[in-house]
Amino acid sequence: MASGNAIRGSRVGAGPMGEAERGESAPRIRISFWCSNGHETQPSFAGDAQVPDTWDCPRCGFPAGKDRDSPPDPPRTEPYKTHLAYVRERRSDADGEAILAEALAKLRGEI
Repeated sequence: MASGNAIRGSRVGAGPMGEAERGESAPRIRISFWCSNGHETQPSFAGDAQVPDTWDCPRCGFPAGKDRDSPPDPPRTEPYKTHLAYVRERRSDADGEAILAEALAKLRGEI
């Protein structure tokens, strides 16, 4: 037995969507970008938008440029430095010996 309710099983606002309801879409342009690994990505931009010079590659994360033959170089990552490595950059071994001697003298009560 059907209850006769025609909208049963549908939601409010359901119906065919199209250009008539949404309005016309903005004109778009697709620009190709290449990274140093040879990956190509083609993001789309609004027709009147300012297109950036570089774009991050979605596959490897390297910067990608518009020129296929000379893509931007990948960023150079510095290795992780420990606290001791930073201290050694600022202090010489002689400075370290002097600081150690001063600290030991304080502990012994000589100063």
